[in-house]
Amino acid sequence: MGVTETCGYLNDRLCEYKGLKLCFQKRLSAELRNAKMIYLLLIIVFLLIAYYITHKIFVQRKTFTGKAKLYGKTVIITGGNTGIGKATAAEMAKRGARVILACRSKQRGEEAVQELKKETGNDGIVFMQLDLASLKSIRSFAETFLKTEPRLDLLINNAALGCPGRTEDGIGMVLGVNHIGPFLLTNLLLDRLKECTPSRIVNVSSCGHDLGTIDFDCINTHKRLCLGSSDGDIFKAYTHSKLCNVLFTHELAKRLKGTKVTCYSLHPGSVRTELARDINGWYMRIIKTIVSKFWATDPVSGAQTTLYCALQEDIEHLSGKYFSDCQQVQVKPEARDDGISKKLWEVSEKLSGMA
Repeated sequence: MGVTETCGYLNDRLCEYKGLKLCFQKRLSAELRNAKMIYLLLIIVFLLIAYYITHKIFVQRKTFTGKAKLYGKTVIITGGNTGIGKATAAEMAKRGARVILACRSKQRGEEAVQELKKETGNDGIVFMQLDLASLKSIRSFAETFLKTEPRLDLLINNAALGCPGRTEDGIGMVLGVNHIGPFLLTNLLLDRLKECTPSRIVNVSSCGHDLGTIDFDCINTHKRLCLGSSDGDIFKAYTHSKLCNVLFTHELAKRLKGTKVTCYSLHPGSVRTELARDINGWYMRIIKTIVSKFWATDPVSGAQTTLYCALQEDIEHLSGKYFSDCQQVQVKPEARDDGISKKLWEVSEKLSGMA
């Protein structure tokens, strides 16, 4: 083979090699693209499964199916002009109850009364002004109610908030509205509840109580559940206040033993409400939007466990217990500790002016 032929041969082999190399690179690139697509699809499938599971556990709520009628019964619902409270009020009114919407805003409360009357056909729905951030307002509400209403069969402590600041009595806003206010209101109305037995008290708490703890030094020194005013601090205070609700219910049940007045605390689920309307950091707005769109149910679904605790038959022996998704749920040891619940009661008596 001559030099020319050899060079031609080598050139052909080189071209063939380059062609094979290019073909291999294209094939490898295609396989990598396919692998990436498969990986992406696996991630999407995993996220969908995770979303389904978390939605089923934390968002989807059972429907209360009890048929109890409430003709001749009177119900107080705090925060009954919006969200879970309003949905609860509607169901109580449909069952024939006289419903008292205990709300801070006169305008919004009266608007809710008209809307509920139209929706339910029940004219026995009344607005009574109540500001849980004011001990004076709470006492005035109780005095007016006891003078004008002969019965009280159900007290539903539904109202709650998460915001900085203090009440007019100098108590941390979250502590005052979410615990001290309902504590005082309940105690002022207890005698009427005892006169109308069997009667019930329902305290709307949250699964967030699992993250809460009670710092008695902070409460006694600062009249707050925790220090700081950032969104994170407000969230912490909120979880602490929800633990207060569970402990209050635990202690109240012991004190009501033998009276035929029973009480229950509950987690309503992840619900689209106005609870966090005062937490407005830009990152919190993003979180609230995402949660509202994907991990929150509507107020009607959120009211189902409240209805269960208020109306379910044959749960009197479970007084003081905590419920979620229309069934009893065990709480952590701190949330059922007799010593802590008794101490919280005593501290609450002082802060509410009862002691």
